[in-house]
Amino acid sequence: MNRRDFLQTGTAGLALAGAGSQVAGADDTKPKRVGLIGCGWYGKADLLRLIQVSPVEVVSLCDVDKQMLAGAVDIVAERQKSHKKPRTFHDYRQMLAEKDLDIVLIATPDHWHALPMIEAVKSGVDVYVQKPISVDIAEGQAMLAAARKYNRVVQVGTQRRSTPHLIEARDRFIREGKLGKIAHAEICCYYHMRNRSNPPDTAPPENLDYEMWTGPAPMRPYSPICHPRSWRSFTEYSNGIVGDMCIHMLDMVRWMLGLGWPKRVSSSGGILVDKAAKANISDTQGATFDFGDLSVVWEHRTWGASADPKYPWGATIYGDKGTLKLDVNGYDFIPMDGGKPVHVNVKMELEEYPEDKTEKDLERHVAPAIRGHMKNFLEAIEKRSRPVADIEEGFISTASCIMANMACGLGRTLAWDPAKSRFIGDDEANALMTRPYRAPWVHPAQG
Repeated sequence: MNRRDFLQTGTAGLALAGAGSQVAGADDTKPKRVGLIGCGWYGKADLLRLIQVSPVEVVSLCDVDKQMLAGAVDIVAERQKSHKKPRTFHDYRQMLAEKDLDIVLIATPDHWHALPMIEAVKSGVDVYVQKPISVDIAEGQAMLAAARKYNRVVQVGTQRRSTPHLIEARDRFIREGKLGKIAHAEICCYYHMRNRSNPPDTAPPENLDYEMWTGPAPMRPYSPICHPRSWRSFTEYSNGIVGDMCIHMLDMVRWMLGLGWPKRVSSSGGILVDKAAKANISDTQGATFDFGDLSVVWEHRTWGASADPKYPWGATIYGDKGTLKLDVNGYDFIPMDGGKPVHVNVKMELEEYPEDKTEKDLERHVAPAIRGHMKNFLEAIEKRSRPVADIEEGFISTASCIMANMACGLGRTLAWDPAKSRFIGDDEANALMTRPYRAPWVHPAQG
């Protein structure tokens, strides 16, 4: 998909027209046939939540790590109703070529989101893709265009939109007008999550196909930091903490307040404290997303204390009648008129879903949100409608965070024209919308 294709097919509000059954000749009364690309931590978390809320049949798993793949096979066979072991694939293209899937979940590292998602919708399946959807803006444009061209339902893993207590807070306080005039929000993350180590580079482990793992990203010497899970410490594979954590809170604020594209994005920061680590993402960064009559301001530090220890990763929405603090663990409403504050904690649903109590590495407080997100995804598939975190919303939030990193690197504020899908009066920034792919992989904006 090139930019012209995007502008022709990516228009907001188009109905999903002409979309039939996902698999030719499929019987809608049978369980949806599911495949997972990327069988690591969050891939399993997403897939097992889907199994909890729907009688799906997981038939295919794909990963470039043989050990990770084998572990996923065992847990899926244990947890799904049929107890059948899924088929395994090393290459997502081979899995999709079977043409026997209804749904594909994509939970690879960020640099591997675009190509599998586009290939999946071409193959006729509906897709749940983790956030951020892309590592550059042009990838996101191509993903949105492909979803619209092939009439597929695509849900993005920005599950704050499906978090029960956050839906309650939006409905109870924002929609009821109890905050009054809202003109400012602050979002932040103060987790010490940037990898601080500096181990020597080594040969990749035998269970990992490092060439395929790297894929279209720049090839760098293998570091044990990268796999599994700490790959976000490197700009080659991700957009750092802005792309990982800011996107959740920015997307949540956009959803709650009905915001679209920011008009301008500015950012500053860098590696200011932890200079000895191998990681090359910022340890300190602030960004301002200017929506005209409302600004959203981000800050992260991977060192020092949190500005509010109760909300180390969260959002504060300010109105002239009250303040609303929100995160994955609960919310607080503080009225300005001296009225009684309101506090609500997350409900973790451990009794309803007892397997959550023992599942390895599961964020138990987030599991209800993932289940809600999967239910919304399935409902959109049934109705052939837009899900709550439709690919277009995921693209806006992803691209906005990418713009923050671009503004930080360029040292200037960027102005965005959503109608033309370009930066205004900034050829240098426009050239950075598409980052180079490593051969033989071809960028979807250039294919």
